[in-house]
Amino acid sequence: MSDVKTESGDMEAAESGILLGVLVEFDDAHKLLHAAEAMRDAGFTRWDCHTPFPVHGLNDAMGLRPTNLPYFTFLCGLAGLTLGMLLQWWMNAFDYPLNISGKPFWSVPANIPVGFELTILFAALGTFIGMFVFNGLPQYYHPVFTSERFKRASDDRFFISVDARDPQFAHAETLEFVRALDGNIGVEELFGERAFEPPQLPFD
Repeated sequence: MSDVKTESGDMEAAESGILLGVLVEFDDAHKLLHAAEAMRDAGFTRWDCHTPFPVHGLNDAMGLRPTNLPYFTFLCGLAGLTLGMLLQWWMNAFDYPLNISGKPFWSVPANIPVGFELTILFAALGTFIGMFVFNGLPQYYHPVFTSERFKRASDDRFFISVDARDPQFAHAETLEFVRALDGNIGVEELFGERAFEPPQLPFD
């Protein structure tokens, strides 16, 4: 049996704010998995699961596609390799060539170490920065931060949050749907100010 509450600090804030979404609480990881499958099958697209530890199989239950970050990492590494090789060619074979015992001004084997190091450097930095960009970080505000019960998401509770901007979201129908999710122990409406929405990226 679930309960429906509106907790946004105080009732005045809830009344003056706008509906940002719905938060559903579970006390078991397996119940969360089944609920995530139901959300996925219902066609919701702007929702997320919040757990105190990694839950095996949750990505599949949510229908998440593989991340594009590896492709971005590869492109950054390729850029580093290209830059390293071009830089050495420019300096040794074009800008200031030196004839050393008749050796070629530029050759691939002699320039592999610098090219390799720049490949690793660009790939590492690209992965670090790309992770933040693709995840919309840093994100200083999220509707779930208005919920007191959400503090247990890092302890012993599991949550599903549904964004009110989801095309499938309809206030009454969505509330009815999430309240019917098997195993939920609480449903809460999230009110507050509209959070900043990160821009859509070409990789999305």
